[in-house]
Amino acid sequence: MTKQVPTLQEQLTTLAPADVLREAKAFFARHIGIYAAFLEREGPNHATFRGQGGEELIIGTAAAPNGTRVTGSTYLFDAQVARFFATLPTVETNDAPARVGASAA
Repeated sequence: MTKQVPTLQEQLTTLAPADVLREAKAFFARHIGIYAAFLEREGPNHATFRGQGGEELIIGTAAAPNGTRVTGSTYLFDAQVARFFATLPTVETNDAPARVGASAA
């Protein structure tokens, strides 16, 4: 059996951490059917969601010099995380792209 590698995506946004988490809760609750993910746990800097088949999706935030760094991690919902990130206002910097991208962790 092949072991799946989680996808890790990051983005820098102008929103405050609490606003990012509020937006994530609203975004993932809006979807119906197989793409819905429901809040399971939350803390001041993260929210954990459960989707179909028990799929876990985690959104984390951390203060960054130019805004808030948002990290999303999941095995199967990487397209939904990317769609959520596309709704966030980005920070443009001269030394780094606003969207760090997706990579295997």
